[in-house]
Amino acid sequence: MTRQRKVRAPGSESEPAPAGRWLLLLLQLPTRPSRARVQTWRRLQRLGALSLKNAAYLLPNTPQAREDFEWMKREIVGFKGQASVFAADAIGEAEDEAIVAAFRDARRQEFDEVIRLLERLRRSLGSEAARRGTASALRAARVTRRWRQRLDQIQDVDFFEAPNAARARALLQDIETRLEGRPRQPSKPGKRPEGVYRRRTWVTRPRPGIDRMGSAWLIRRFIDPEARFEFAREVPSADSGRVPFDMFDAEFSHHGDSCTFEVLVERFGIDDPAVRHIGHIVHDLDLKDAKFGVSEASTIGGLVEGLGETYGDDAELLEHGVVLFEGLYRSLSQRAGETTSRPSRSPQSSPRTQRKH
Repeated sequence: MTRQRKVRAPGSESEPAPAGRWLLLLLQLPTRPSRARVQTWRRLQRLGALSLKNAAYLLPNTPQAREDFEWMKREIVGFKGQASVFAADAIGEAEDEAIVAAFRDARRQEFDEVIRLLERLRRSLGSEAARRGTASALRAARVTRRWRQRLDQIQDVDFFEAPNAARARALLQDIETRLEGRPRQPSKPGKRPEGVYRRRTWVTRPRPGIDRMGSAWLIRRFIDPEARFEFAREVPSADSGRVPFDMFDAEFSHHGDSCTFEVLVERFGIDDPAVRHIGHIVHDLDLKDAKFGVSEASTIGGLVEGLGETYGDDAELLEHGVVLFEGLYRSLSQRAGETTSRPSRSPQSSPRTQRKH
């Protein structure tokens, strides 16, 4: 399943389009530690941001890009640096076209690299022995999985449809057709501990994506089976009794290089191989760093994007996301031969999700 995160026309999002076609991230990092510069540069590369100068980076102005830049800003401040995010328009149509061309050219070069290496790999599969599953074919299958992940990463930031994208996808598909029956590593059974929060209202930001959907499922499944969900743009006050998650400066949010899902797993001591596997998927898709290289990540990411296109109501979107993650969890558990005990109330049993205005 291929994934494309295209820039939409104004007004096509379920939320009103913010002013300005482009988002600018202006940053300044200290000279020490050097890892701060390296980590920031790598993250910006994975986001597909266009470098205007050493301290200015550009993305199309979409809700996802704004979220990505806001997380970047938080990380940079954590490194004792400075960062600001602005919405802006180009001075004229010619400047807009030049920016779009620069984005396309950046992705074209990345697709060209993939095409060159895949063509070399395809030539190495010419023997009948390789097609029948010898050690050479198994090595080729592992290499192909890595390049599928790399291609998915490029497609995620191919905002303006680079001209050679279709060629890269077709070439990879041809190689995968030759290498049928690639093996997968199953998860091992584990134990599901009890959660500690009960009957709480959990608050997160509007338009839930991969991390918020996965975290909501995790909360319902392992932490608070009767959890209610609300949406708000600001973190609720401490005396409100509501629990924020995946919100800026919340306890249950990104910490270091961990996404919210991983923070919840660690905080509540959830020791389950299927949950860890899902955490790897959520991490790779949310942080876009391919840390775990999970083969299912691109498929799950495509399904989450499809849900976002289908459901305009945040509560309905989140509930369907919870169902998706429940199905994924049961599939992974069964694949490992694990018989899981079902909670007294299914995590998707009742739509108790509300929007907080």
